[in-house]
Amino acid sequence: MTVLAEERLYTPDDLVNLPGAEHCELVDGRLVEKHVGAESDWIGLRLGTLLSNHVFSNNSGWVFGPETGYLCFGSNRIRVRKPDVSFISRARLSRIPKGHIQVVPDLAVEVVSPNDLFSEVQVKVEEYLEAGVQVVWVIEPDTRTIVEFCLTGETHRLRASDTLTGGTALPGFRCSVAELFPPLEATKTDEE
Repeated sequence: MTVLAEERLYTPDDLVNLPGAEHCELVDGRLVEKHVGAESDWIGLRLGTLLSNHVFSNNSGWVFGPETGYLCFGSNRIRVRKPDVSFISRARLSRIPKGHIQVVPDLAVEVVSPNDLFSEVQVKVEEYLEAGVQVVWVIEPDTRTIVEFCLTGETHRLRASDTLTGGTALPGFRCSVAELFPPLEATKTDEE
């Protein structure tokens, strides 16, 4: 976790208005840079596209990307998280706000980036579930798996041969886990 500008505490409004803060979250008043990587960004965009197509076809809600902040962590008004992909049903959010969203998402997705620490991702999952997120998907590019954490306490690990479904959080959504990952030959670096 890279903490930026520790000399002062920031507010959610600062996070919206500060140049360069679009890639940061707010944790206990401190700006924390989100780790990024091309592969994880591609996976998030791929999932976001599939979710958006599904949601648009049945007008069921809103899909958001990695720069949308959620200010929905109870009395903690100095915490803003930005999942890589998220969904809120239209029944729970009738109009998109200009700044942070104060409604708990139905679905939050974290795509593990090269410099993410397991402990940091686990803290985010716990925060999302404590806030009331129905389902959290953690996508692990290295193992080509998805771990699904449910508000009910259930946890499932899905492999490339499995089907990812939206369950009660996003009824009717389904896709092959494999289609969320680039082909293996497309993930090699120039040095390999």
